[in-house]
Amino acid sequence: MTISCPDPGGCAPNCTACGLRQSGAFTTLAPDQLAFIEHYRSGVLDVPAGGTLVHEQHPSGTLYTLYAGWAFRYKSLSDGRRQILNFLLPGDLIGLQQEFGEGVAMHGIDALTDIRLCVFPRAGLGTLFGQYPDLGYDVTWLAAREQGMLDDHLLTVGRRTAAERVAMLLMHLYRRLDRLGLAQDGSVEFPLTQQHIADALGLSLVHTNKTLRRLQRLGLHELRGGRLSLPNPRALVRLADYYDAPLRRVPLL
Repeated sequence: MTISCPDPGGCAPNCTACGLRQSGAFTTLAPDQLAFIEHYRSGVLDVPAGGTLVHEQHPSGTLYTLYAGWAFRYKSLSDGRRQILNFLLPGDLIGLQQEFGEGVAMHGIDALTDIRLCVFPRAGLGTLFGQYPDLGYDVTWLAAREQGMLDDHLLTVGRRTAAERVAMLLMHLYRRLDRLGLAQDGSVEFPLTQQHIADALGLSLVHTNKTLRRLQRLGLHELRGGRLSLPNPRALVRLADYYDAPLRRVPLL
């Protein structure tokens, strides 16, 4: 199994040695907080590329931290049409939506690549909030951060042109991967197909293909060998009208 992460050998035996925590992208925790998280974690789960982590309309009360690989969250219609809501990258906390709902997932989550996850049972969340309020704040912050990204995504799908939508997605994902230290020689892994991009941006497959080719002819991006490079990120940012706040360290459960 090939998994892209700061620690390609797999999850460390303890949270202190976690490759993600050593990447510099995440906030530092006190020793007792790390010890709690290590005790709270019930195991590690691997899902192969194309596999399903969460099924729509099925009970799912488990929380996960994505340790390595790519996944995506989506909702679908009865005829198979789907809307990709967001792409999940290493460090993302998964499962808050159904955890605070009725226990039934109103969305699905599929693995885009082989993924590895740290598993946290539903029962421990109350202890986290009750005994470690700083960690509870971190979980709340992560939920608010995801809501903010969904707001941006709604603006993109609802108001941006096709070229602006594609530019926004490419820039957003590149910045997130770069923050994780996963950019190498000016490029990042990019396993998305044109169908994934179309389903995320509310475009037809034909329109997505034409838009990608147009932006590539303009020298704004290059996709080769499953990797994405952005030769002129400033122009891409201007095209997308995308001016995000400086990336900061974020919590990691």
